[in-house]
Amino acid sequence: MSDKPVWQSEEMLEAFKALANPVRLQIMRWLRDPDQEFADYEPIADRQTVGVCVSHIQAKAGLAQSTVSSYMSALERARLVRSTRVGKWTHYRRDEDHLRQLSAAINALL
Repeated sequence: MSDKPVWQSEEMLEAFKALANPVRLQIMRWLRDPDQEFADYEPIADRQTVGVCVSHIQAKAGLAQSTVSSYMSALERARLVRSTRVGKWTHYRRDEDHLRQLSAAINALL
């Protein structure tokens, strides 16, 4: 993978918009350490490999399923998380490669 930032200004703005919502920002923090943050929930699949089940994110956030799904879609469009389907459940994990690229792009731009 190249060290050159692949993020364009409009992609950076999409990421900033996604992170401007306090709940989405909190979800990103939770996903940084999924084993600790979601320890109260029995994992459906390996959290480090596959991610956290959307139903667990919903339960922890205390929000409606449709709201959490919308929030996760926004984070995925912004390339901040990746989704994986396990049976009927969608799991999310942070996209660390793209987060590093975003950080490099911010440093290069500012």
